[in-house]
Amino acid sequence: MKLYHGSNVAVKDPRILQSDRRLDFGTGFYLTSSYDQAERWAFLTMKRRGAGTPVITVYNFNENMLSSLNVIRFDKPTAEWLKFVSKNRNEKDFVDQSDLVIGPVANDRTMPVIKLYLSGIYDEAETVKRLLPQKLKDQFAFKSDKALQALSLSEVIEL
Repeated sequence: MKLYHGSNVAVKDPRILQSDRRLDFGTGFYLTSSYDQAERWAFLTMKRRGAGTPVITVYNFNENMLSSLNVIRFDKPTAEWLKFVSKNRNEKDFVDQSDLVIGPVANDRTMPVIKLYLSGIYDEAETVKRLLPQKLKDQFAFKSDKALQALSLSEVIEL
């Protein structure tokens, strides 16, 4: 399976970097199966950092290695996905023991709904009901060196 990483630089040797940013699935190396999403991430990253050029690094993902990894998979926005994303975004010390997390992206369209959930205005059921109609793209968070071994560099596309 091909996976894409959008950034302001080519990432030929992926690593898991600690960051102060609170992301949907915690610290990890993030990819997507959507070329279009990776392209958006590349331009957004370049704009945020004010440096570099938009680049998509393409990887081959060896799915045969999934059975040897501790994987958490969310096929759609569910109450479990919402709780997991909320913990990663709001609990500074939350860490799970997974190697790889796969699931929908909480993007700019979903964040207003999630913020209403976090503030207590929406309950889980109402939040999930409002998120389900959105066509959310996927994200793969590679959270361990073991998981990164399932990736091999395919190509680098400068946009």
